[in-house]
Parts: sequence; structure tokens; C-alpha cells
Amino acid sequence: MTADRANKVDLYIMANAKYFPPEKVYLLKDKLLTMDDNKFTYLLSVQMKDPGNMLVISILVGEFGVDRFMLGDTALGILKLVTFGGCLIWWLIDLFSVQQRTRERNFNEVVGIIS
Repeated sequence: MTADRANKVDLYIMANAKYFPPEKVYLLKDKLLTMDDNKFTYLLSVQMKDPGNMLVISILVGEFGVDRFMLGDTALGILKLVTFGGCLIWWLIDLFSVQQRTRERNFNEVVGIIS
């Protein structure tokens, strides 16, 4: 591993840490240090979901399941749409969990690319 590689990984982590669960950033850093350059270049082009934007979307249109659709939970999005956010109870619960689910989705997507 070169110092240039370690610097690239450190810059990537610093620029994108808000997109990942804080407890998994070190694991992600270890995986990034061992991957090849082609995958790293591809990783830089991957668009991740912003947890803050997902919270705003969940507040505004979460009762219609839009947040679930955007995170790839199509079946739960349809169920949330049909039940109007579980009579707004499910919508309220999702307000507190949407950011963590977004970070987990981003982490899983990046780890899928690395593997």
C-alpha cells in the first residue's frame, strides 16, 4: 500500500463520512485500503443518498412511502402508500429512522462494489 493510496482513502472518508454509519467508517476504511484502483475509480462516481435530504423527503411526502421507494424498499413503499403511512404512525416512526437506514444503504452499496 502506498502513501498516495492511503491519502486518497482518507480524503474519500473525510468527504463522505456523513453518508455512512459512524460505527462502520473504520471498517469501510480498511476495505477501501485493500481494493484495487479500478474499483476505487468506479466508487468515486457512485451517487449516494444524503441522509439529511432523505429526512426532508420523509417529512414532506413520507406518508406516501416516497422515502421507502427511494431507499429501494418497494414493497414497504407500496404498503406505506396504501395505508397512508400506517395511519401516520409508521410515518412518524420512519422520521426517526430514515437517516440511519439511508446510511446503512449507502454503506451496503459501497461494500457491494468493493467485494
